[in-house]
Amino acid sequence: MPTESDVRHFRWDDMPRERVTDTIDRRIITGPRMMIAHVYIKQGGHVPRHQHENEQITYILEGALRFRLGENGEREVDVRAGEVLVIPSNVPHEATALEDTLDVDVFNPPRQDWLDGTDSYFHRK
Repeated sequence: MPTESDVRHFRWDDMPRERVTDTIDRRIITGPRMMIAHVYIKQGGHVPRHQHENEQITYILEGALRFRLGENGEREVDVRAGEVLVIPSNVPHEATALEDTLDVDVFNPPRQDWLDGTDSYFHRK
């Protein structure tokens, strides 16, 4: 059973900032059963359509993202600063930044593909 000695404290500014694409950077903090990330997306930046087993909660701190949800992107939702989008497991989705955006993504379980660098959907042509 975990104890107080297992508690860890982080500062976002101390976390390494990973360049994902020319328009997307991220910082990640992970625990055994969940992950939180700061995702920085420049206006026009695009996260290609993908899906994953992980439940996802996206909270927009600054800016706005346009999500397209569903197999063919049939549902469109704009999520702006102060708003939250909950994406259930295995729902196909993509996002485009309507302006420079900082979002907080929370995943359960942690995104193993982000941790081991196999999130190849970012690099598909």
